[in-house]
Amino acid sequence: MSADQHTFGERFTLRAATHGQLCVGMDPHPHLLRAWGLPVSAEGLREFSRRCVEGFGEVACVVKPQVAFYEAFGSAGYAVLEEAIAALRERGVLVIADAKRGDIGSTMAGYATAWLAPESPLSVDALTVSPWLGVDSLAPVFELAQRHHKGAIVLAATSNPEAPSVQRARCPEGDRRLDQDVVDRVGRLNAERTGEGPGNLGVVVGATVQDPPNLDAVGGVILMPGVGAQGGTPQDVRRIAGNALDLVSPNVSRAVLKSGPEPQALHAAVLEHTAALALSPGPTA
Repeated sequence: MSADQHTFGERFTLRAATHGQLCVGMDPHPHLLRAWGLPVSAEGLREFSRRCVEGFGEVACVVKPQVAFYEAFGSAGYAVLEEAIAALRERGVLVIADAKRGDIGSTMAGYATAWLAPESPLSVDALTVSPWLGVDSLAPVFELAQRHHKGAIVLAATSNPEAPSVQRARCPEGDRRLDQDVVDRVGRLNAERTGEGPGNLGVVVGATVQDPPNLDAVGGVILMPGVGAQGGTPQDVRRIAGNALDLVSPNVSRAVLKSGPEPQALHAAVLEHTAALALSPGPTA
């Protein structure tokens, strides 16, 4: 099977086998640009991204650009993001666009085309999406993800303090929480596809969530932000992942980026955090 025929979940497990499971956030906050001695401008953004690509490209399993910080610079910011996505993917890194898109009908189909269609200049390996207009509203992105072997990573149980009032509410039918319902529906969609490996669809579950949904049957990548500066630990990752530990990609952003601005220091920080998580064999150089 060629690389482009593997599901996103399969590509993740293949790269994780040699690079570990870490997802590194690429979050160019204005204060971080200043801390790196860069201007808060499109040119500063470009230099930040260049250094991240150089530092992460050979050692990271997954890199997750936070789209909002690129959008802030308009078309110039999107141009920088296009360049960074292409450069990372050329190096074999899996790129998840953290855009959290969620809408209905043709608008959702437009977002799907922008981020997952192979011909799009923004085409990434996976996109984060929000189910809070209804999981079925995400059908266009699910369909395009399945067609092109791309990932759709659905918010399920996030760790922000505002989340429980929605995500832990009960479904109208039965007594399941909404976060568990999202996970279960993603799991069923993955199980329906042909093939035995993990599927294209995944979920986001925060590493600081104290009462998480059961992830055993999700059958796809579990993006787990909140490790490091936000307080999540390797023990939390194991507690939340349960029997799906091999599909978890713990996300570390600030704890790696504070090691900048030199690419060599970023490179070393990725190796350090990959080794510290030790969920699977990681890189050694």
